[in-house]
Formats: sequence, structure tokens, C-alpha cells
Amino acid sequence: MTLSPELPTGPDPAPLLAMRGIVKRFPGVTALAGVSLSLRAGEVLAVMGENGAGKSTLMKILGGAYPPDEGQIVIDGAPVALHGVREAKRLGIALVHQELMLASNLDIAANIFLGNEGSNGRLLVRLRRDELNTRAAALMRRVGLSLPPTTPVSALTAGQMQMVEIAKALSVNARIIIMDEPTSSLTAGESAELFGIVRKLRAEGIGIIYISHRMDEVLSLSDRIAVLRDGKHVGDLPRAEATHDRIVAMMVGRELSGHYFPEKRERPPREPVLVVSDLIAPGAPAGVSFTALRGEILGFAGLVGSGRTELMQSIFGATRALGGAMTLEGKPYLPRTTRDAIDRGVYLAPEDRKRHGLVLPMTLVENTSLPNLASYSRWGWLRRDAERRVARAEVDRLRIKTPTLDQRAVNLSGGNQQKIVLGKWLSMSPRVLILDEPTRGIDVGTKAEIYRHMAALADAGITLLMVSSDMEEVLGMSDRVVVMHERRIKGVLQREGLTQERIATLMTGKAEGAEGEVTA
Repeated sequence: MTLSPELPTGPDPAPLLAMRGIVKRFPGVTALAGVSLSLRAGEVLAVMGENGAGKSTLMKILGGAYPPDEGQIVIDGAPVALHGVREAKRLGIALVHQELMLASNLDIAANIFLGNEGSNGRLLVRLRRDELNTRAAALMRRVGLSLPPTTPVSALTAGQMQMVEIAKALSVNARIIIMDEPTSSLTAGESAELFGIVRKLRAEGIGIIYISHRMDEVLSLSDRIAVLRDGKHVGDLPRAEATHDRIVAMMVGRELSGHYFPEKRERPPREPVLVVSDLIAPGAPAGVSFTALRGEILGFAGLVGSGRTELMQSIFGATRALGGAMTLEGKPYLPRTTRDAIDRGVYLAPEDRKRHGLVLPMTLVENTSLPNLASYSRWGWLRRDAERRVARAEVDRLRIKTPTLDQRAVNLSGGNQQKIVLGKWLSMSPRVLILDEPTRGIDVGTKAEIYRHMAALADAGITLLMVSSDMEEVLGMSDRVVVMHERRIKGVLQREGLTQERIATLMTGKAEGAEGEVTA
């Protein structure tokens, strides 16, 4: 174990939390192999690692969801046994989930106290309503949420929901708060508000474990960075010594040459593959037009709500376009269903892979074959050997980390889940592959792999439409960039002269040239 470095203020206090030699095994895999880390009161400890490194498993153990097979957890110098989530809460440990765990049919106050009990066992939700609202309002003030406690959660933005989650953690007098990818669904403004709350909680003496793949957040917020790799704790870095390259090298066990974007290649003039003409997606005020060329990565940039995802859903047939026309390789194309799109070789890797890209209880093999079952059938029977052969080929091609082909998707890391989504479509030889936020919540090592595969697909003549809110990704991977604002195309930028400033100008509604004009 690497000893925790001194924080810059005061003498060395005893740690608020110490996890010592934590081991966790699942069938066929050791998820954690003797991990040790510590957390001090008033410290922000970032925990980083590739997908599958063991971060989520370690936090589930700390939150009481999993029992460790070996090891010890110490709080305030005393060993504790966490026999479930309720026991962890009693000890002041709270987890703010990446997928917000709020009841949308209840108001803010009810959500804050839902599931919590008073010391006498009486449910707090049975308190008088005015008392419940008073307590909720006090907690909301601590997290900077200035709304009535009776506001329905269904009316909140993602950022406001995140603040309710933090208030819920504070309602159990949490001294240790685990934040798992807290900005994954937030706008830049909402993220900035969250960072202010994190700093405020740190000043109050609360220990915060911050899990994120976003390097700028980690370098800005954390006092110390702990890095996991392959279920082991490989070391800590104090913030003053941490750099992007050092953290990445610890995460992947090697230096990444330069940046992780593949070198862009000059490609000869190519013919149009997908031509979109005045297509009106549901909710759009007018039609949009663009042309996607063979073997290009066409990026789509825009603020949240700009209509990019809705446009992609219409191209894929998930929603019916209200007007306009499309051609695919010169032939009319206007899918009425997703099956129409799939039959024409147009596939979508959706923004939310867990809800819309995978059937989580199904195995890796089953998820891979699901969109194309007819090709695995003979006389009404599935050819299991063919299913497994194709799944094995995609596991090898995409380097999916799994103990077995029969592993359920729900038990794999986010990066490996995303690779399954890609693999099922690649096994069907796409003409057009739509990637909506392809690397959201994925570590830098896996990002580099996915970027290499994207470049190889483009080199093989496949057309990729990439929606991304990661400006670095848009700049690093796109051959051209379509910029959207309020469900309209504001302009298209060629690779030459592509800058963040030019994209940002169009994203905020300032047209560059003729509005909606797209050049091929």
C-alpha cells in the first residue's frame, strides 16, 4: 500500500476511513485483490482506474451492498462490519449514484427522507408534513438548492436532481460521501455548481470519495488521487504531483504515446452514402439537411437539448420523421421502424447503453446475436455454436474483458458493456454506424481502444455519425463537424481550421455563414 501523502493543512490526523487488504471474488474472477486506501475528514479523494479496475466493487463494499471476502474496514480507528446498506448509512456512509436513484412521482422532501428511519425506528416520512418540509429545506440550503421542498422531482433538471441526492446523503448525517461519476449527465453550468458544493462539504469536514473519468475535474477538485488497476491499488498521487500523463500511465500500466486519438489520415474524395434532405425530427421547428460520405467520421456537436439525439433516432427509425427525405447509397431511405434501418445496414449505439443498448440480464453471447437472430436460426432452432463463434470473434477483436462468453452484461464494466454494443453491430457489417456519446463514462485506456476501432471502421469505408458532448473528442475524431442549436443545423465545419472556439460560437446560436448550410 502506498502511504497517503500529507494534506497541506495542519498535522497528520488519523484517517476517518481505512480499507485494508480488501478482497472480493466473483465466479471466475477476482475483482479486488488486497486493496487498501484511506480517507481523511475534509479530504476529496479521487479514485481512478480503467473500467473493470474494481472501483465500483470497492465502493459497493464500502456502501454495504457487497460483503468483502477478506480485509478490514476501519472508521475512526475502530473496525466495523457492514451488514448491508442500512448499516453503512448508520455509520455515516452515503453513496450518490451515477444513475440517479430518485422517485420521480414524489416531491423533493419525500425523496430526501425516503427509506431513512429515526433512531426510534419511526419512519421520517410519517412525520408531520410541515416538519418534513422544514428539515428538507434546511438540507436543501446546504446544497444551494433554492426551490420549495414540495417541488416534484419530475420537474427538476439533472443538476437539481444531483443536489437532491447529496441532500439525501446529508439527511443521514453522512461523514463519508461517495460520488460516482456525478457530472456524467450534467451541463457545464450544473457541473460548476456541483464543484462548489463539493468544496463546501470538504470545508465542513466531510470526507468525499470522487469517482470520475474526467481528468480536468479530478485535477481541479481532489486533494489526492488513488489509482486502481486490475483489482489492485497501484498508488496515490497528491494533487501537486498529479498530471494527466502520470495518472494515465498508472491506470493503464504503460505510457500512452502522445494523445489517445489516432492520427488522422487523408482520404481520397468519397461518394455520398447518407443524404438527409429537410428531415423534420419530432419536436424540431424545421427540417435539417446534411450529407455523410463513405468512410468519414461526421461529428455532431451541440448543447444539451440541441436535438442531436432526436435526429439520430429518426435516422435509425426509433422515432418517425415528420417530414423530409433521405437516401442511402442513392436509394430512397425513410425507416418506419428500427427493423427497417437494421435491414438496410444502419445501426445505432445509443446514448444510454444500459437502458437502450443492452438487455442487462442476458449474456454477452445473447446480446451479440439478439439483433440478428434470423441468421443464427435453422429450421426454427438457434445454432448456439454459430452464436458463440461470432461472439468470440467480437470479444477478440474488441478485447472485451470477460471471464466467460456466458457472463451477464449487467456484471461487466461500463467500458466492456459499450464494447458489446459495438460488437453486436460490427458483426452485422454496418453501412452507417451511429454512435451517440460513444465514450461517456469510459476510462482513457478503453477510450483509446474505441477510437482506434472507429478509425479502422472509417478506413474500411463505413460511415460513422458521432454525437458527442466531449469537445476534445469532437475535435480529435471528426473529419467534419455538424453543429446544432435549438434543433437546427447552424453550420458545418471542415477539418481544416477546426477549433473549439468556432464550434462553441455555432453551438450558442451564432451562425457562421448561411444558417443550415452544409457542405460535403
